[in-house]
Amino acid sequence: MIPPTMKAVVLTGPTRAEQVALAECPVPQARPGWVLVKVKAFGMNHSEQILRLHEIQAEYIQKPVIPGIECVGEIADPSDSRFQKGQRVAAMMGGMGRSFHGSYAEYALLPAHHVFSVSSSLPWEELAAVPETYFTAWGSLFEGLNLKPGDTLLVRGGTCALGYAAIQLAKALGCTVVATSHKESKLPLLHGADKAVLDTGRLEGTLSGVTKALELVGPKTLCDTLRCVEKGGIVCHTGILGGMFTLNGFDPIKAIPNGVYLTGFHSNWPTQKAVDDIFAFLVEYRLTPCLGRCFAFSHIREACLALDSGTVNGKIVVKMPE
Repeated sequence: MIPPTMKAVVLTGPTRAEQVALAECPVPQARPGWVLVKVKAFGMNHSEQILRLHEIQAEYIQKPVIPGIECVGEIADPSDSRFQKGQRVAAMMGGMGRSFHGSYAEYALLPAHHVFSVSSSLPWEELAAVPETYFTAWGSLFEGLNLKPGDTLLVRGGTCALGYAAIQLAKALGCTVVATSHKESKLPLLHGADKAVLDTGRLEGTLSGVTKALELVGPKTLCDTLRCVEKGGIVCHTGILGGMFTLNGFDPIKAIPNGVYLTGFHSNWPTQKAVDDIFAFLVEYRLTPCLGRCFAFSHIREACLALDSGTVNGKIVVKMPE
C-alpha cells in the first residue's frame, strides 16, 4: 500500500547543512513514462552540496526541489514501463534532484529510462554505494581512458568516494595505481594504490611511467596532470574537487603536450548494459563497494554535515527504515 504522504528534504533556497530537515509532502503519482520507486537507500554526492549551497539559486532549477541524484529501491508503481512491482532497481542522473524531484525522499517519481534493474543480493546500504560513483569510475576508466591491464594509472584526488572506486577497479584489472591527496594525513587512506603521493599542486617531473590519468581535482590541476603522462598517454577529466569549474584562457595547443590525449566523462547517460557490466565485474573480482559511513534517513542533517565537512572517507549512504 502506497501512503498518501512521505518524508522528504525539500529545498526552496540556499540551505546550509545544519538547516536541513525532513518535511511532510505528498507521495507523487505515477504517470506514463515514469515509475514510482520506494527508496531504500541513496548515496550522497558533492554535486548535491553544490546544489544546496549555491546552484539552487539558478533559474533552471525547478523550486521547490527534492535533491538527490541517485538511489536504490523497489518499484512501487511501474506505470506503463517494463518493470514489475517490487523489482529491485537503481536510478541515477538524467535530471534527478534538479529538473525534477530526486532521492532525498521515501518515494521518488523517476523517468523509466533512467531506472535500471539490479540483480544483486548486496544489502541496501552497500548497493547504494554503487550507482553514480561506480558508473562514473567505470565510464572514466573504460570509456574515457580505455584502461587496460598493465597500464599505470594516476588518480589525482584519490581520497574521495570516486577515487577509492577507481583505485579498486583498476587494481582488480591488473593496473599499477598511483594516487594522490593534498592532505598528508590522508595518504594512509590510499593503501589500495601501489603508491600514495602528496599533491603539492605541481607533480610534473615527479612521476614516471604514467600511461593513463584520472583527473578528479579538475581545472585547478589539469594542465599539470597533462604533463605527468607519457607520450601516447590519456588524461580523463571527470572531477571538480579543486573548486575551480572552468579553465579560462585555456590554450589547447600549448597546454596539451604533443602526443598526449585529453578526454572527459559526464555521467548523465547511464545505460542498463553499463549497470549490468559493473555488477558483473564486482562479482567476478569479489569486490565490496567502498562504503564510508551509513546514516539513517532520520539523521539526514548529520549526513549533510558530514558531506560538507569532508570528514567521511568513502561514500556516504543514507538508509531508509525497514
